[in-house]
Parts: sequence; structure tokens; C-alpha cells
Amino acid sequence: MPARLPRPFVFLAWSNLAAQSAEQLSLAAVPLVAVLALGAGPGDIGFLAAVQTLPFLLVSMPLGLLADRMSRRRLMVAAEGLRAASLLVLLGMVCTSTLGIGWLALLGFLGAVGTVGFSVAAPALVPALVPRESLAVANGRLELARSAAFTAGPALAGALVAWAGAPAAFVLAAALSVAAVGLLLRLSEAPRAPASGRHPLLEVRDGARLVWHSELLRPMLLTGAVFNISWFVLQAAYVPYAVRALGLGAQAVGFTLAMYGAGMVAGALLTSRVVARLPFGRAIQVGPAVAVVAAAVMAATLAVPNAAGAGGAAGAGLAALSFFLFGAGPMVWVITSTTLRQSVAPASMLGRVSAVFLTVNTGARPLGAALGGVVGAAWGELACLLLALAGFALQAAIIFASRVSGLRRLPVAA
Repeated sequence: MPARLPRPFVFLAWSNLAAQSAEQLSLAAVPLVAVLALGAGPGDIGFLAAVQTLPFLLVSMPLGLLADRMSRRRLMVAAEGLRAASLLVLLGMVCTSTLGIGWLALLGFLGAVGTVGFSVAAPALVPALVPRESLAVANGRLELARSAAFTAGPALAGALVAWAGAPAAFVLAAALSVAAVGLLLRLSEAPRAPASGRHPLLEVRDGARLVWHSELLRPMLLTGAVFNISWFVLQAAYVPYAVRALGLGAQAVGFTLAMYGAGMVAGALLTSRVVARLPFGRAIQVGPAVAVVAAAVMAATLAVPNAAGAGGAAGAGLAALSFFLFGAGPMVWVITSTTLRQSVAPASMLGRVSAVFLTVNTGARPLGAALGGVVGAAWGELACLLLALAGFALQAAIIFASRVSGLRRLPVAA
């Protein structure tokens, strides 16, 4: 950890790494346990995935309001403690063979509530821990941890379940979650002004109104929503397209998908250099621009003949490059847009502002998946690829046409 980042942030960064790792381990282990131990089918797995997504839509705004009304460190401790408790109960039920799909769903829901609490409070806490000029570096460290956990978590969970059984994966996830709580308890947070005492709905409305009326925050919100819709349109079509049109096998498809995680890590490592060398407005546009290039590379696979050998290798290479770019470019966007959000929004409203972005981005994902399913069923996977390309072009156009383009440096908070 660089010396210029204060010690309290170091505790936050390591806590974030432990929490993100615990989340990814559990997310990967739960469907494996459901299938291997409980005989779950596609319907059960879809049900579990839907239940784990619901908290992002249901409790993001209430937890964002809490992040503005109480100590953000205490909220993160409570949220991560809830996830640790859910993992410990899950571990106990696995060891006693009392686990069922219903319990998996309930415990997964509670763990996801913990994830939401951590996710809305952490970005709101960062500006209180690091100097303004170090925000991009600090956010890059947090996103690097998330990228590493996203990349390594599923593989590690699969290996642990295969080698030592399901309990091993949950033991490690629970231990990491408890460690995250311990690190947060060592973090010191400056006291903040007491809550205003206004009606909670009015305060939530204030956060949403601030985002929508800001000439900097609104285009970022719209860009993120269109990006997520387009990304899930592409996700809905990619695997059947790769198998049927590109002639790729399971191993080749897995390799192309793994390049997304590699791109995320590369993007997190490169963002500080991008921010240092470009005006901030241009740095924030890198992610949406690279997403267009990535979508164009994926569309270029349409020109690859459906064949094994040279044709299949070319298609796999283009698809792998596309996913790498999808990981790298948008990671630059996540870090720079979070930094701009922290700079523009008043400190007293950062929790609600983060919750607005989390709710909209999460809500756009099922919309994109449903749109991809409808378009794919009606016109095939090729139509999904072209629709996704158009969507990525639109999200880039939104941010390029906004006032964000003219930013030379971070603006002053409202």
C-alpha cells in the first residue's frame, strides 16, 4: 500500500479485500452445493440467483440513508457482521446436513443485504479517510481488490469444494468475513454532524434529486444504466453464440470469459496512470470509449467462418480480446466515476448518492437480460450482438456529449 494513503484507509482496503473475497467465494460455492448436495436444477439455481439480487433493489436506498445518518464504519461493521453470521449458519447447516434450498435462499438474501450495506458505505467513507488528490488512487486500490476477488474467487471455491468438500469453502469465506469485521473495528472515523431529523423519504428524495439535477452526476447515471443494459444483452447471447456460431467448446468459452477478470485487474492497475496523464474529463471517457471498441471486436466475430481450426481460433481470439477490453475499460470508468461522484456530492449525502447509482445500475441488469432473451428468441444471437453494439455506442455518446468532457480536474463539491 502506497505510503501516501493514510493508515485508516489501509485498514479499509484490507477489509474490502477480505469482504470481497468472502462474497465471491460464497457466491461461487452456493450453486455448487445446491447442485452437488441438494440436486438442484436450473430453476432452483435461477431462484437462488434472483433472491441474492433482490437486496440491491430493495434495501440500497434505505441503507444509503443510514450511511448518511450514522457512522459509516459502524454500518459497515454491522453489514459485514450480518454476512459473517449468515456464512457461519450456512456452514453449520452444511455440516449437520440440514440445509435446503429455502435456507440457502434466506441465508443468501441476508448475506447480500450485508454486501449492499458495505457497498453503499465504503465509497462514502473514502473521502473522509484520504486527501482529495488521492481519491482516484484510493478507489483504484479498492477496485483492484474487487477485481482480484472476482477473478480468483470462483476458481478457488470450485477447487475447495472438489478437494475438501463444501464446508471448506464456507469455512474460508466465513473466516475472511470475520477478518473484514476485525479490520473495520481498527479503523478510526472522524465524528460527523448529527442527522437532520427530517422524514426519511424526504432525505431519500433529496439524494435522488441531487443526482438527477446535477449536470455531472445525471449523465454518469444514464451512461451506467445504458452500459448495464447493453452488457446483459450481450451476456444473454454470448454463450449460445460462441458454441453455435463460432464453434467453440466449453474450454474455449471458459477461457474467453476468464479474460474479463484479467481485464478488470489490468484496468484497476492502469487507472492511476490514465488519471495522471489525461484531463479528468477525458480519463472518465476512457471506459465508455473502450466499451465501444470491445463491442466492435465482438461484432467482428460475425465475419469469422463457423469452423474449427483456424476459424474457431480466430473467433476465440477476438472474443477473448473483447472480454479483456470489457474488463479493462469499464474498470477505469468505475474508478474515475466513483472519484467524481465523491468529489461532486456533499459529504452528508454520499451514502444516498451511492445508493441511487447502485439501485439504477442493478435494476438495469435484469432489463438487459430480458431484452437480450426476447431479441435472441425472435431474431437470434447475431441481433443481440448488434443491439449491444448500438447500446454501447449510445452510452459513450451520452458521456461524450455531457459537461464531464470539459473537466480538467476534479470539481468542488456542491
